Amino acid sequence: MLQSWDYSLFSWINNAAGSFPALDAIMRFLSKDAEYLFYLAVIVYCFTRRGTDRRMVVQALVSAFVAFGIGSVLGHLFYRDRPFVAHHVHQMIDHAANASFPSNHSIGSFVIAFSIFLCRKKDGAFWLLLAALIGFSRVWNGVHYPTDVISGAIIAIVVSAVVYKLFDKLVWSRRFGSWRTFPGNYSR
Repeated sequence: MLQSWDYSLFSWINNAAGSFPALDAIMRFLSKDAEYLFYLAVIVYCFTRRGTDRRMVVQALVSAFVAFGIGSVLGHLFYRDRPFVAHHVHQMIDHAANASFPSNHSIGSFVIAFSIFLCRKKDGAFWLLLAALIGFSRVWNGVHYPTDVISGAIIAIVVSAVVYKLFDKLVWSRRFGSWRTFPGNYSR
């Protein structure tokens, strides 16, 4: 039943692809290149002079490492062909015919977006919206089912939240006492 719903929602979204040239171009950008905006954000936040931003970057990187590891294990345990392998679809971008579940683009974008959100709500809301648009674009472009994207987002959000809590309780509070004493925090 879930697979039937998943394919129906996929078809509804993907059937619109190819009908709106301007929107197709935006969706291609989101699927292929928007992830680089997240990498740029990590670099910018890393080189600010605020210790809390550096903490956020470290949390995002640790979260990404763990989330991608979980995603890789799940991808091997529950291998699923991509939509363009199993069905006739409007495939708007080239992609290897590897595992579809879970979406690595969703994991990567949501893990960074939610890590930012946990530390900076306003900034994080923007990044979460961009992550959601990237996930949607992956369905639009015919390379993921909706549950691939949703699963990737859930993995990323849960891992980011757990890492955030662990950093507070285990690592940083013992080593540095508070973020006011975080190395490189020069603000007074």
